[in-house]
Amino acid sequence: MRIAVIGAGSVGRSIARELIHNNHDVLIIDQEPDPERTARVPAADWLLGDACELSTLVQARLNTYDHVVCATGDDKVNLVVSFLAKTEFAVARTVARVNNPRNEWLFNDSWGVDVAVSTPRLMTALVEEAVAVGDLVRLFEFQQGNVHMVELTMPDSSPYVGRRVGELPLPEDTAMITILRDGRALTPVPDEMLEVGDEVLFLCPPEAESALALTLNPDAQPRTPDDED
Repeated sequence: MRIAVIGAGSVGRSIARELIHNNHDVLIIDQEPDPERTARVPAADWLLGDACELSTLVQARLNTYDHVVCATGDDKVNLVVSFLAKTEFAVARTVARVNNPRNEWLFNDSWGVDVAVSTPRLMTALVEEAVAVGDLVRLFEFQQGNVHMVELTMPDSSPYVGRRVGELPLPEDTAMITILRDGRALTPVPDEMLEVGDEVLFLCPPEAESALALTLNPDAQPRTPDDED
């Protein structure tokens, strides 16, 4: 895929390196791509310019990119570029970094944001995921479609431990996307057996979270869609 990364700070460079490692074509746009920064990601294409300026994005031929990742430390920049990417260049998918949790409510499809990544929320989710076996943890919010990515680590008390994935009754509009086990990501085929300690990832609407949590772990506390807001 062709991916444009906005911002060459430590976050933007790290994202670019990972994407290049996974064999994607990456363009980094930054106002000050000094030699030290460019040397750290030599395999990327670089463009000097203000990504909030339409002329810069035209020069980058942003319409030829599949994804735009807005990774600057300025929420205003990330919102403006997401909006321009969607409305002016019809980019299929935008991912925007949220720096200030107070601004998180702005990062939605009205501003052209498909996926908002809030570092404080993500860190909180990862801490919760590390200590809360049997509790449903919200990892990401996909603004378009009102869908969340959630995770639950299977407790030994779950009635579905030792049963097939195909036997699991999922709430409406909920999909199991992967099972993490022993450092491997397993495709959740119907005959795969669920085991204690499996980290199971789902996509689901917020209103389905409570039912999903109680299905997998009847001892879990009831949830509402706003529990983590």
